[in-house]
Amino acid sequence: MNTETIAAIATAMSSSGIGIVRISGDEAFDIIKKIFRKKNKKTLETIESHVVHYGFIYDGEEEIDEVLVIFMKGPHSYTAEDTVEIDCHGGVLMMKRILETVIKYGARPAEPGEFTKRAFLNGRIDLSQAEAVIDVINAKNQYALKSSVSQLSGSVSRIIKELREEILYEIAYIESALDDPEHISLDGYGEELYKKLIPMEKRVERLLESSDDGRVMTEGVKTVILGKPNAGKSSLMNVLLGEERAIVTDIAGTTRDVLEEHIRLKGISLNIIDTAGIRDTEDIVERIGVDRARSAADEADLIIYVVDSSTPLDENDRQIMEMIQDKKCVVLLNKTDLEQAVSKEDLERETGKKVVPVSIKEGTGIEDLEKEIQAMFYHGEINFNDEVYITNVRHKAALEETEKSLKMVEQSIEDQMPEDFYSIDLMNAYEQLGLIIGEAVEDDLVNEIFSKFCMGK
Repeated sequence: MNTETIAAIATAMSSSGIGIVRISGDEAFDIIKKIFRKKNKKTLETIESHVVHYGFIYDGEEEIDEVLVIFMKGPHSYTAEDTVEIDCHGGVLMMKRILETVIKYGARPAEPGEFTKRAFLNGRIDLSQAEAVIDVINAKNQYALKSSVSQLSGSVSRIIKELREEILYEIAYIESALDDPEHISLDGYGEELYKKLIPMEKRVERLLESSDDGRVMTEGVKTVILGKPNAGKSSLMNVLLGEERAIVTDIAGTTRDVLEEHIRLKGISLNIIDTAGIRDTEDIVERIGVDRARSAADEADLIIYVVDSSTPLDENDRQIMEMIQDKKCVVLLNKTDLEQAVSKEDLERETGKKVVPVSIKEGTGIEDLEKEIQAMFYHGEINFNDEVYITNVRHKAALEETEKSLKMVEQSIEDQMPEDFYSIDLMNAYEQLGLIIGEAVEDDLVNEIFSKFCMGK
């Protein structure tokens, strides 16, 4: 274990009221004793854990800043090591000056994520909790934040550990029976194991099903607005953004290229793309925009198809309807404030999709659109008290391998294979689940995960 003492600025590098410099390692307390003095200029004789001290940071005889210093003796700290946090005045120059002083007296600069990496290596948190730390920092909406906090508290860890314990019990039973057949019988064991496998598989399947919601929480919904020219696509984009971002005119073909923005809608992050109107055109530039609109639609998680209710459907609409057939899609029947040439019922029959009547100009129906999108992407009410959501691609891959292994055990039982076949696949399921919480994980993977963290975390 590397016991070098590390230090870093733990708050944003910008002007602020308070800045924090964090120190962790065996020499943390010795370093702070050299540079911290109380108001009476006395140095620290003894250090009480989890007590805040008021005083000043000095470099030799030079007073640098008035600070509060917090001592946390390991293992009762974030890293499970002796840790010191210096609360100084905010501002880039001041924080850098204090960090330079800490390094001068014995610490070294921390690498990205090294504090959390030490928490993991010291056994304070497992790998899934460590990954939740960066998810909390990067959360883009309330659902992502709640999910990350839930995982940080161990929601994923608990269910994974429970599954591993159940699987390990069966592995141990099989191995013991094979080693001592006189005292431990495997007669009828396949049937008993089969009954236990079903609820295990269901729990894994439920976690995998949650990964769709989890991806939406963390990454956002790739949303494409489609429609004919002048249907109201750019106006919708502006309404959802709350600002005039897209150019809106009465001239068909104004939008020539895709325009992408990020918005939060009912707690959901939408990576929303306004596209050129879908129509046959001789204009080369506009045609390129139409082609890009089609490509964006192919890759979209959600399509919002905007229809001008004041004009009849035509061949361009038929083309769009073909594009949305196998996609999650909400159809907006726009311009309902005008005389209608297309009805809601006709459009639902033509598209087979949910149709929401709106008047983007008047601002009506937008709330119904928001509710519809929320219903489409979250399976029921989001509840973080009992439900666990898989938001990490690495976790999903490990769960998919776990599910395969459990199904192979099931197949071996049905084929009446020898019990040692069960043990092989059960062990693989056990190891795959272990990868999620960091059991027997490769050093390169650990380094890659923590390299994505910010410097002071």
